[in-house]
Amino acid sequence: MCKLNNRLTIGAYVYPGWHTCPERDRRFPPCWSEWELVLNAPERFDGHQQPRIPLYGTYDDALPSSANKQVCLAREYGVDFFIYGFFWSRGIRVLDAALDSGFLGQGGGKDFPFALMWANRMPRGVLPVKNDQGPEIDPGRLVYTDPDDFMELIQYCEERYFSRPNYFLIENMPMFSIFDSTFFLRQLGVECAHKAIKRAKEYLIKKGYRGLHLMAINPSVAMIREFKKAGFDSVSHYVWLPEWKGKYLQDYGELTDMRSSEWHSFAEMSDLAYYPSVSPGWDASPRGEIHGQQKPFRYPWWPIVVNEHPKLFSEFLGKAIRYTKCNNHNQLCFIASWNEWSEGHYLEPDTRFGTEWLEAVRREKSNAV
Repeated sequence: MCKLNNRLTIGAYVYPGWHTCPERDRRFPPCWSEWELVLNAPERFDGHQQPRIPLYGTYDDALPSSANKQVCLAREYGVDFFIYGFFWSRGIRVLDAALDSGFLGQGGGKDFPFALMWANRMPRGVLPVKNDQGPEIDPGRLVYTDPDDFMELIQYCEERYFSRPNYFLIENMPMFSIFDSTFFLRQLGVECAHKAIKRAKEYLIKKGYRGLHLMAINPSVAMIREFKKAGFDSVSHYVWLPEWKGKYLQDYGELTDMRSSEWHSFAEMSDLAYYPSVSPGWDASPRGEIHGQQKPFRYPWWPIVVNEHPKLFSEFLGKAIRYTKCNNHNQLCFIASWNEWSEGHYLEPDTRFGTEWLEAVRREKSNAV
């Protein structure tokens, strides 16, 4: 098992959306992938940094060769493990080939550590998104669960992933996070969630682990005190950068100062360890249909983060490292993300900055020793 010891460890989230799959082939042209959005992203205003072009070209993340290249870069620049988005809805999986065929395929990630984040919200069925004035989250994308389904999910993950020698453990517990932790808790209720989580932890103890390290991602402030009661072990975020209902264009440096000042409060409010997550930027506009000069006040058109730069990202990551070293027994922090190109947050080299995003990781990790 890949165990977290008491040293700085950096995990990067991996978006598994860069391959064709049957679910998308039913809705999109054959062999469609989100690279179509990325490579053809238009400028929405003067000076808009679009399109974002991968330095080494596009790739199919269902191929082991693609995963191997990603792992080689991660090792070279100081990323210690990947957290794969894991789409599951009552036994139905989508976008699974990046992990199962690519990373875990012969010649893929090999012994590189990995963990899972349950993306309890199914991928969009229409891309680019149309401004139809409906709910921002299509009700059909919401993933409902219950104690039996959650138990089935944990058993499935234990059999196929937790038991692997390179699955990432915290104190001999598989680290497993839930993307929309607030929806999970709200739809189950705290008492029912507590029973489901307790049952899952007891199952894993019987399998030889110390339990399950369950991490709440993106907890709402209104419910943040309930996560410990439900049995979560820590809290964090995925992308915690823009002010989602703030102005259209938001300055990266101002946002990083604001977000880093909030980390202590999440730990205090939740009474759990808070592991900071930092992002190189945010611009999801490639996912939105063009509406001329119109800027719909919603995802993915609004907001857009501007003035991002590897130097500022380096400072942001440095703050996260210092925070976790000073406040957490397990010195862990996250980067969102490794490769979410269509939302404008990625570490992979691009034609604009080359490998500077990754160089920032290596520099700040070296400084922390």
